[in-house]
Amino acid sequence: MTANTISILEGSTFVVSDRRGDVDSSPTEPQGLFDGDTRFLSRWVLTVNGVRPTVLSTDNVEYYSARFFLAPTTGTTYVDADLSVMRLRQMARGFEEELRVLNHSDKPVDIVLRLEAAADFADLFEVKDALQKKGRLYHRVDGDKLVLGYQRETWNRETWIVAPGAELDELGITYRLRLEPHGSWRSKVEVRAQALVAGAPIQLAREKNEARRQIKVDEILALAPALRTDFLPLRQTYERSVIDVVALRFFPALTPGRAILPAAGLPWFMAGFGRDSIFTSLQTLPFLPDLARTTLRYLAAWQGTTIDDFRDEEPGKVLHEARSGEMCAFRERPHSPYYGACDATPLFLVLLDEYHQWTGDDALVRDLEFEARAALEWIDKYGDRNGDGYVDYERRNTDTGLENQCWKDSWNSIVFADGTLSRLPRATCEIQGYVYDAKMRAARLARTLWKDAKLADELEASAGALRRRFNRDYWMEERGCFALARDGDGRVVDSITSNVGHLLWSGIVEDDKVDRVVKHLMGEKLFSGWGVRTMAAGEGAYNPIGYHVGTVWPFDNSIIALGLNRYGYREESSRIASGILQAARYFDYRLPEAFAGYERDETRFPVEYPTACSPQAWSTGAPLLFLRTMMGLEPRGDRLLVDAALPPEIGWLELRGLPWRGGTIDVAGRRSGGPSPAMRAR
Repeated sequence: MTANTISILEGSTFVVSDRRGDVDSSPTEPQGLFDGDTRFLSRWVLTVNGVRPTVLSTDNVEYYSARFFLAPTTGTTYVDADLSVMRLRQMARGFEEELRVLNHSDKPVDIVLRLEAAADFADLFEVKDALQKKGRLYHRVDGDKLVLGYQRETWNRETWIVAPGAELDELGITYRLRLEPHGSWRSKVEVRAQALVAGAPIQLAREKNEARRQIKVDEILALAPALRTDFLPLRQTYERSVIDVVALRFFPALTPGRAILPAAGLPWFMAGFGRDSIFTSLQTLPFLPDLARTTLRYLAAWQGTTIDDFRDEEPGKVLHEARSGEMCAFRERPHSPYYGACDATPLFLVLLDEYHQWTGDDALVRDLEFEARAALEWIDKYGDRNGDGYVDYERRNTDTGLENQCWKDSWNSIVFADGTLSRLPRATCEIQGYVYDAKMRAARLARTLWKDAKLADELEASAGALRRRFNRDYWMEERGCFALARDGDGRVVDSITSNVGHLLWSGIVEDDKVDRVVKHLMGEKLFSGWGVRTMAAGEGAYNPIGYHVGTVWPFDNSIIALGLNRYGYREESSRIASGILQAARYFDYRLPEAFAGYERDETRFPVEYPTACSPQAWSTGAPLLFLRTMMGLEPRGDRLLVDAALPPEIGWLELRGLPWRGGTIDVAGRRSGGPSPAMRAR
């Protein structure tokens, strides 16, 4: 979201408004009250005596509430209003808004305070793609509440607006006030999102028997390790990230039991995801390990069991996305759930092993043995569609399914160096790395916990063969780099992209090729000065504001930095961390989904991608993973290794209360001089 909007959220319910607190949606501005992928309020505009007041200030300290301080000014140089208007908005299965008006004059004043209200009940996909509704909108005054409704066959949603003391009409609510000299007035409005069956409201599963989940900011920060450092922007970015990760907790209705996992991002992706939740869990694992545990259980519960072309489902496949809006209900989109991701299945295995290494939770790994074996079977049985030995993708749902099913899932992301599109099926390079890593990690779990040495040997042999074959088939000697992909015609897709950094993270790169890969990553064509671009400058499709063909993604860079660490390139890893963390200062310490790939010397500040999600889960997780890489934190059996390599602007770091194997530890690191990094259990 942009700097001109204010967002508050709780689970999958959120409100996006302008800085006055008004909602005035348009095809290009996704403002409104959203719940369950539906917009329940598309207009919510406050006027005082027919005029929209001027914003003085906003207070958005808590993620679930916001205050707006307004005044009906005359537009002169000085604020000469005799009235102050305050709006306090707080999430509450919809939201509650307290209105307060203060009369600062020594004379009585008559005021007409009005809130215009409307709801278009747009599915989030309709908002995103500017599609038209197919059902019937209605509105009515029903006793003490204004009802805004929508119905399409049995699909029925209503917005209830309850405003004690107000005059209600079908277009909004009105208060007629008389304030005495220096007097004040206040009232509360409740806006409730309702799902109905046969005309009667139903209680959503996520609402049953639950206390309010809102956690105050200071309580959130107490959940995570305490960070101390001499570099204040890092601490501010860390605290913002922890708050946003917790704020993005998602309580999915379509799941057995009580699952809590990170939604992917506001506003477009407030839903359960496979890839995004896995990467966010990996990033936050040393700090908030509960996210990884619940993500693993959620994805295991929704693992594919059959072949379903509409949903791109296959046995053992891990889901991509679960939605609950109108378009999914009418099978106009396949996202309930949808399995159009080729990488989520091997990444599920990577997360399972990484979680075990950090927590020592043997029970969960044993509980999920069946699902892990099913994921391994999917890789070998369904993952390789054309029999060339590489996991690739081609959508079963050719009408509404995703064409690209890797993390760069925009339609034009997998292209040749001359800018032409590759053909399906596509086997992107990083997915082969994920598969290699998944098999190596699953072999460890099979040998140590599942007591299946035969499976472990088979997995290690298969992974080793994949590594040798990959380094032969994907390596472009003339370019000194790995190809982006192999396409359906067996051609090498020869663009140079950030994907090669994920190969370092997976460990699939042979030693004789590492140095040349690193030179690409840190060279001027990929590294902008702020971070590694998704595509190198000079490639045929390169565009510094192209979604996956030239922008800088903090998530992408956090994985690349961890990969550089794996191969011993600590200075380069710290340089990437430094660039992204310095960029965070220009975004109020909240890293967006992506920002432009312009050269740092050219712009002097990072330019945000125009439709980037913010907060976005794997961007909020990136600073936490950078902390891990800078501190050199690596689990080794029952020991946690600490080997700090800090960038020049950071002299020292301390993390107190880091979760470790059922307890907590303190870790510290210095850039140069002083005592050696220390670790002590407590």
